Amino acid sequence: MKAVEITEFGTPDVLKLTERPTPEPKAGEVLIKVSASGVNRPDVFQRKGSYAPPPGISDLPGLEVAGEIVGGTLDEKHNPFGLKIGGRVCALIAGGGYAEYVVAPLGQCLPVPQGLTDVEAASLPETFFTVWSNVFQRAQLGKGEGGENETLMVQGGSSGIGVTAIQIAHALGFRVFATAGSDEKCRACEALGAERAINYRTEDFVEVVKSLTHDRGVDVILDMVAGGYVPRELSALATGGRIVLIATLGGSKSELNMGEILRRRLTVTGSTLRARSVDFKAQIAQELKANVWPLIEEGRIKPVVFKVFPAAQAAEAHALMESSEHIGKIVLDWS
Repeated sequence: MKAVEITEFGTPDVLKLTERPTPEPKAGEVLIKVSASGVNRPDVFQRKGSYAPPPGISDLPGLEVAGEIVGGTLDEKHNPFGLKIGGRVCALIAGGGYAEYVVAPLGQCLPVPQGLTDVEAASLPETFFTVWSNVFQRAQLGKGEGGENETLMVQGGSSGIGVTAIQIAHALGFRVFATAGSDEKCRACEALGAERAINYRTEDFVEVVKSLTHDRGVDVILDMVAGGYVPRELSALATGGRIVLIATLGGSKSELNMGEILRRRLTVTGSTLRARSVDFKAQIAQELKANVWPLIEEGRIKPVVFKVFPAAQAAEAHALMESSEHIGKIVLDWS
């Protein structure tokens, strides 16, 4: 099969099209003929040598794919969606997605939502699993002290994670605020459901969200920046609020006022998804199928694909990702 490999750690041009043996599915796995592969920020970190795949996982980058099941054992116990050989699926994987064929745990495969192309479907798993796991499972949006009227703020609202978080929370009836680095990106966030998007280059997000919530603050903040943002985010939280961290683009160290955390019952938490168990991810898949897939099929949540590259141009796709000029997802096409 053709695949895109990291020939050495470095700049985007280290990504090269090559030939690899087609992988063979093990028990509980299926073989997928890949039509499209999503490109995500962790792929960039892996290319640079700072995010190694878990033990036993392919060294090829790529955390999400869409395509056709062409092999494997679809046992009834691990197949809650009734998937079949020849069925179209999108899947979350721990690596190996930049290839014409990939193996995926059956529990991490979801049927392609009705009406979506494989390119659109390939843009879903990594961000949808991440957002559901962190915003709704870990941070418990809607189940804290603010109840069903809780609010969410999304840092980096125009990113793949950001456009996903905005749309899911908005479709489920929550007030959403977002930050972005340009007025154009702010307008895009608002078009997707953010009540107000804040240009962090020209505005103070703490002041804006406090004014929009009558000085109460927001209940949950989804943060991929960390560093110096976290102390400011504490000030933007309502009593009982939660910050959930999914990346540290602004640095891994923060200075926090522990007295404020104690007095106002605040929570700072976080997680990474790649190394979690198949059972954990399978549970997320089932919750997405029940709670989010119907919203996609109704058109209330839509894939936001900024640009599609032929798979051989993976280097150009990574260069675009690192430029941060995109709004939404970047996808590789294997057709």
